[in-house]
Amino acid sequence: MSTWPEGYGRIVLPSVGSTLDEAVRRARDTPGAFWVLAHAQTAARGRRGRAWSMPAGNFAATLLLRPQEPPGVAVLRSFVMSLALYRALVDVTANPDDFALKWPNDVLLRGGKLAGILLESVGQGGQMGPLAIGVGVNLRHAPGADEVEQGALRPVSLRGETGHDITPESFLDILATHYAALETQFVTYGFAPIRTAWLAHAARLGQRVLARTGREEISGTFEDIDRDGNLMLRTARGLRAIAAADVFFQSP
Repeated sequence: MSTWPEGYGRIVLPSVGSTLDEAVRRARDTPGAFWVLAHAQTAARGRRGRAWSMPAGNFAATLLLRPQEPPGVAVLRSFVMSLALYRALVDVTANPDDFALKWPNDVLLRGGKLAGILLESVGQGGQMGPLAIGVGVNLRHAPGADEVEQGALRPVSLRGETGHDITPESFLDILATHYAALETQFVTYGFAPIRTAWLAHAARLGQRVLARTGREEISGTFEDIDRDGNLMLRTARGLRAIAAADVFFQSP
């Protein structure tokens, strides 16, 4: 799969602070949707402002979109992107059973964390502006265990776990093509088919997990994600919908 999707720009840079910030900066003067890929980042970040390790050969890119939907719908593209990542990785390895999707925005390889997604909107006053979807994938190198939060999944790399070695630019071509097809599906049919496909590859579905929101810890069985993308946990007090949290896996 090497054809670049129509309607998407492609910007490749040797180094930036972060591809997210670079995409937002370029949104003022660059029309339409476009990808920014950098071979090095000097100020990469993950969820909740955490640092994101970026050794040479790993993948760091941001897709800049201009959604027409309300913010609550537009941000469901985190699921669109994670599903595109799953399909791109299966294309590279031909091993679909190796990968799983961890709510809300991680991709796992053989139980370890391979990739993460970060969404940021530059809208103001409740209005949806450009949406930046940052993607990081450990193609060649994984961070050390001392670089991740206690209790978090072990970081892994694609090359380290599977032996497959692919350049960031080649991976971008595959990912962008899958994303474009899923974006068309999302805009045309809504979240329902994306949700169904995402759940088919969900990690720990039907098993116990711990959701840490910052205000409380909620333990329960991962039953579903709802039409708004919320994590649905079956707890001792009934079914809980959780909009944002860090999820930790527990023993059955």
